[in-house]
Amino acid sequence: MSGEQRSVEDLLARLASVVDRVAPRRAVLGIAGPPGSGKTTLVTRLLSAAAAYPALSGRIAHVPMDGFHLTNSELDSLGRRDRKGAPDTFNTVAYAGVLASVRALPRLVVTAPSFDHVVGDPVADTLVVPAEANLVVTEGNYLLLGEGDWVAVPELLDEVWWCALDGEVRVERLVTRHVETGREVTDATEWVLRSDEANALRVDGGAELADVVLLDGVVVSEVER
Repeated sequence: MSGEQRSVEDLLARLASVVDRVAPRRAVLGIAGPPGSGKTTLVTRLLSAAAAYPALSGRIAHVPMDGFHLTNSELDSLGRRDRKGAPDTFNTVAYAGVLASVRALPRLVVTAPSFDHVVGDPVADTLVVPAEANLVVTEGNYLLLGEGDWVAVPELLDEVWWCALDGEVRVERLVTRHVETGREVTDATEWVLRSDEANALRVDGGAELADVVLLDGVVVSEVER
């Protein structure tokens, strides 16, 4: 890659190439990284930029991993509520199933759950992947984990981008995020250092498996195709 600084907006032609490569089926882009690394921000920028890019405009669907959280009642019954967000607090089989469905031919309309951050639970069948979508974007911490049921996920991704960020900045952003949802600062800090950072350690090394690595939205490495 040249020394010229590149951002997500400069990767649209690369994405269009991925779509062309796997046609006639849909392509799936995974955006992975540790908690607080900027995955959602990156997706928001990508979707906005793609809306103005002729080869992708109107042809992208978004299916975040968050919608596949186990419900709070399920977590309570399993004794996992205090580590919500860990790899075993998601319905990974259902998530992989949706990714497989969006890649299948013939193309069908696929529905998926979203996540209600106010109540902290998934909401079934609120996201729709239309038949005409050529690209599905999904993001989450564990797309490249490769353990347990997560081992099925990487092979369902046609391209993976990794979000990297300085650890101290990540922790600061995570604490702020939790405070904004109603936690006290002390409680938020304890949760981040105990739970979020444990999850970050689980995915450490994922950058080495990704096609593109972005540091705070700027491309730092890119596998040439």
